[in-house]
Amino acid sequence: MDKQYTQRLEKIEAVLNTWLPEIPDSAWVEKVFGSFRQVPPSPLFQSLSRPGWDLVNRGGKRWRPLLMLLVAESLTGESGLEAALPLTPLVEFPHNASLIHDDIEDNSDERRGKPAVHLIYGMDTAINSGSFMYFLPLACLEAGPKNPTLREYIWTAWASHMRGLHLGQAMDISWHRDYNSLPGLDEYDQMCRLKTGCLARLAAVLGVYCGAFTAGISGNEARLKDLINVFGGAAEQLGVGFQILDDVKNLETGVPGKKRGDDIVEGKKSLPVLLYLHQYPEKRDFAARCFSAARSRGPGAPEVEEFITALAEAGVLDEARRKASEYIRQSRQVFSAPETAGFALKDEGRELLMGFVDLLG
Repeated sequence: MDKQYTQRLEKIEAVLNTWLPEIPDSAWVEKVFGSFRQVPPSPLFQSLSRPGWDLVNRGGKRWRPLLMLLVAESLTGESGLEAALPLTPLVEFPHNASLIHDDIEDNSDERRGKPAVHLIYGMDTAINSGSFMYFLPLACLEAGPKNPTLREYIWTAWASHMRGLHLGQAMDISWHRDYNSLPGLDEYDQMCRLKTGCLARLAAVLGVYCGAFTAGISGNEARLKDLINVFGGAAEQLGVGFQILDDVKNLETGVPGKKRGDDIVEGKKSLPVLLYLHQYPEKRDFAARCFSAARSRGPGAPEVEEFITALAEAGVLDEARRKASEYIRQSRQVFSAPETAGFALKDEGRELLMGFVDLLG
């Protein structure tokens, strides 16, 4: 990866490690818990931080916080990046929290090449630690921007996007628990925009806020709204495209850190599956049989390969990949524009944004 990206990723990692240590100390307890700091550091605090720390330190692309930095940087250069950097946990920790809860809801046994967090630390600790990771970023917000208006904007954006994230998850759960359900393609798109696109959009919105306040244009509500709509919409498209590519990869080569065909075991109604069932409604019983067998016997069930073969032969994997590529192309087109909502973008930041989209795609 280009040095310009790795330098920014190193800064992101440093912020994440500050707010989610392997072993909490007194300073961490005080800044996170404030008035509850009378409780001394103990295994109690480690049970909150360690499961999330474990998952975060297994890796991950960190593309959401990187997107946030690059959006801010495209608006105001280095000053925008530095303003956005402390907000890194607001987009990265909720993503990892959702993975912990996803694996519990889907009964998954592996994540990022290791046992799922709930299998290591126990179901109760994993649920509590995952929930904690949704709210931990608010401590960094309290310690971050001093401008009260900026803090209010960030708080409101975070809260609304967290609600959207959970609504998208509710849609996904309702489908994969019912093998006979067949959501429409428009419903799938909405679910994906909420479950995956929401955090990408939040990253762009936070980047816009940091860049706008640094540039001194925060008082122009109309321009600020336009920037949010343009950048937020492009980021949402990017998130959906990335999710579709990830789902296709799960059914082809497998996603690193998970087993090939895990999505079938989980009963996931991904875009390739929905395209197949809408084009071949007579195959619904076949799909339900494959989902049921995979659920009971795991990724090694022959029905997993049988279903994947059917999807590939029907051409829906390629069709889904083309759809994802179109989403990503549209996103890149927005990020490559020299001017957005009447605001001239910085050349270096804009070029990094375009390169970032290419890397992600």
